[in-house]
Amino acid sequence: GETVHTPSLCFSLPTALDAENGTVTAWEDHRRKETDMERMVTRTAPYLYAVLRIIGALLYACHGAQKLLGLFGGVRGGTVPLLSLPGLAGVIELGAGLLIAGGVLTRPAAFLASGEMAFAYWLSHAPRGFWPIRNGGEVAVLNCFLFLYIASQGAGPWSLAQLGKTLHRAVPLRTVRPSPSG
Repeated sequence: GETVHTPSLCFSLPTALDAENGTVTAWEDHRRKETDMERMVTRTAPYLYAVLRIIGALLYACHGAQKLLGLFGGVRGGTVPLLSLPGLAGVIELGAGLLIAGGVLTRPAAFLASGEMAFAYWLSHAPRGFWPIRNGGEVAVLNCFLFLYIASQGAGPWSLAQLGKTLHRAVPLRTVRPSPSG
């Protein structure tokens, strides 16, 4: 192969084809596969984001359903009072979780959810120690930054917002004008 000289690096790069038999070298094969992988990741990235948004939001909504409806074992076998801090957290978790999962009002709902998780961490977990792994706050921290990321990205594909845009383009609304006679 040819030798490449740089101030700090000197190595030999294989040529694209073996001169004797015209076969692709391992290096070129690796580069082609990497390019194929990059294309696949680039093509699927929006849909992988949608899966992350939907699953993360539904898991978050389950915490609200647990607090407000007593589902999934409830809180100590029951529900929390609606007019309490855990009740407000449950309303935010269930409402914002469903909005984010559905892709409706995604940015404000995700920003609210992120703030609620930050508040929950500093109120409930941080007093038990600094490190989330030690104070049980990993889920709160992870959700805080997940929802902050979702707030920055918006609904994306597989959302009711996207469906609304698609339907609006596919079925234009007709304006009904009153007849000249009144």
